[in-house]
Amino acid sequence: MLRGLFGWLLLAGWLGGLPSALAAAGPARLNLAVELDPARGELQVEAVLRAPEAGYRFVLHESLQPQAASADGHALPLRAAGSRGTLRAWRVDAPAGAELRLRYGGKLPALEQARDHREVLQAMPPMASPAGSFLASGSGWYPRPADLFAYEVDLVVRGGQPALVAGRLAHEQRPAAAGEPYRARFVFEHPADGIDLMAGPWVVRERLATQADGRPLRLRTYFPAALDGEAGLAEAYLADSQRYIERYSAQIGAYPFTEFSVVASPLPTGFGMPTLTYIGEQVLRLPFIRASSLGHEVLHNWWGNGVLVDYARGNWSEGLTTFMADYAYKAEASTAAAREMRLGWLRDFAALPADSHAPLADFRSRTHGAAAAVGYGKAAMVFVMLQDEIGEDAFARGIRLFWERQRFRIAAWDELRAAFEEAAGRPLQGFFRQWLELPGGPAPRIERARLVEPAGQGARVRVSLAQPGPVHALRLPLQLVAGDRVETRVVEFAAGRTDVELTAGFVPEGVALDPELRLWRLPEAAQLPPILRQWIVAAAPRLVLADAQAEAGGAGSGAVSGAGSGASGGTPRGADSAFAEAAQALAARLFERTPTLAGLPALGAEGGPVLLVGSEPAVAAVLVGAGLAAQPRGMPAGGSARVWTVQRERGPALAVIAAADPAALRALQRALPHYGSQSWLVFDGTRASARGVWDAPGNVVKVEP
Repeated sequence: MLRGLFGWLLLAGWLGGLPSALAAAGPARLNLAVELDPARGELQVEAVLRAPEAGYRFVLHESLQPQAASADGHALPLRAAGSRGTLRAWRVDAPAGAELRLRYGGKLPALEQARDHREVLQAMPPMASPAGSFLASGSGWYPRPADLFAYEVDLVVRGGQPALVAGRLAHEQRPAAAGEPYRARFVFEHPADGIDLMAGPWVVRERLATQADGRPLRLRTYFPAALDGEAGLAEAYLADSQRYIERYSAQIGAYPFTEFSVVASPLPTGFGMPTLTYIGEQVLRLPFIRASSLGHEVLHNWWGNGVLVDYARGNWSEGLTTFMADYAYKAEASTAAAREMRLGWLRDFAALPADSHAPLADFRSRTHGAAAAVGYGKAAMVFVMLQDEIGEDAFARGIRLFWERQRFRIAAWDELRAAFEEAAGRPLQGFFRQWLELPGGPAPRIERARLVEPAGQGARVRVSLAQPGPVHALRLPLQLVAGDRVETRVVEFAAGRTDVELTAGFVPEGVALDPELRLWRLPEAAQLPPILRQWIVAAAPRLVLADAQAEAGGAGSGAVSGAGSGASGGTPRGADSAFAEAAQALAARLFERTPTLAGLPALGAEGGPVLLVGSEPAVAAVLVGAGLAAQPRGMPAGGSARVWTVQRERGPALAVIAAADPAALRALQRALPHYGSQSWLVFDGTRASARGVWDAPGNVVKVEP
């Protein structure tokens, strides 16, 4: 994932719009001399740049105060020019083209280590502490030019902690004795859209290599001592980083930089910047990070940082990176693993409320689950369908053409389409228009299948198809089945209704629609097991506390307003207060919208999805009283907490969390929101020891004689 863009987009928009083109003379240049004291939280900066126009305006975080300004050596006054949230605008009446020097500084906010994975995607202030410092590109820690720019940053870090920004390491001086500062210079000669600064109590490991084109490659890990001390972990990250760089250099074109670093973050981040990735230290030990997430972030050096995104016209980068990294690894593992990933994208999409079905062209960055389902899942599926449409060879040529022509330029979906059109030798405007501009997705279905004419060992079958509006032009896979015999036909379907005739080498007994899930669509209910995403993104979720010992139908109501808070109207009478507080705190972290606190009748009343939470005995009693099984079949026993969705034909969507004690509920607060694609989980403390998705094979329409 590219760096959290919410704050950067806000800042860029306030400065006068998103960058859209490069000047003929190349990008503007910004030089920064930075002195950071993590122990004191203090920052001092001198910035040097050319004033692009008379009356230069820049933005800083409210913790930073301008101290002096000059243009071509002449001192100038600084004037306040407005504010927006925690950002303050300043103006210097410098002539256009003058060399402008700005000096500013202040005491930064402390590192907010309690932020969860969703909160780090929002606007963050520049933060500093001995545990780690993160000055995000959109936080207002430097005077960001209004357009793309190259930069040089000289770093001095008091206390000796290593620090870095994206770019080529031109100079480094590590402390030779206690009390000496860390010094480094980083240079980034290419067009950039921001600068992120990181510092921390890290051990630095390095591997030097040579790229296929002869250029040097510096690989580094910046890990805390405890992580660095784990046998072989840093070396494994260095080796895997090199492997991914070699993979994508061969597929796309030469790696655009000379460095790549894996940097441990004290926050639950997963950001990709040019030349580095900033990943939460809590997850770096997990095997899937090196197996997939690391490759995703390495690939962002081509898509998003090598070819920059024209955010005003939509973000193609996350979908293409997901397709060429996460999905490609699954496809290489097995066809079943690739299908499971496609099913996950469709499940996430189907779990969204109808009012969250935004067009893909509107996606900018992931700030919540609905945006991720579209900007990652739908976008990746568009590339699956495009490869099916034009073939693997043409797709691979299109990727190389896009990189060759847009390297270090700003590109949008139109430029991507043009590359694939040239590679395929035909127009693709209709394909891209419908998948980018139409919200949601089609919902094709088989209305009827009839045997037209048996012929020897084969047959012809007439299949009646329908899709509600807006009508999409679909390449619809239909599977003819009879026992173990299977044949697949792909039909063109671009109307509200149509009949198609299919021939088979046997007499089919049934027809299935897109059983391999290669089409972006709203799957039928029989293909959609309930998953936690339905509760996380629900428009009007409801919370029921199982430990309430109230009369049937008697319960308070209100809203959970924040972690650990009570609800308007109070908790239900007789509720165990410790369980109630832990349950409401968990619900506040899990749901993206504030849930309503409801009574036991909500389990049978129509309305938004219901989450039932409580102790194991109380949950079992409530479920049995509602005519449901106290425990789901197919889910392992044990664990300190168990989470599952309930498959049932009638009543509101129901999910359950049963815990051994309130501490077990509190342990889920950080972890559970990460598991939206699952139907059930077993937790031992904060660790998910088992998880899965309920079986949902889909329907086969019977062929009528």
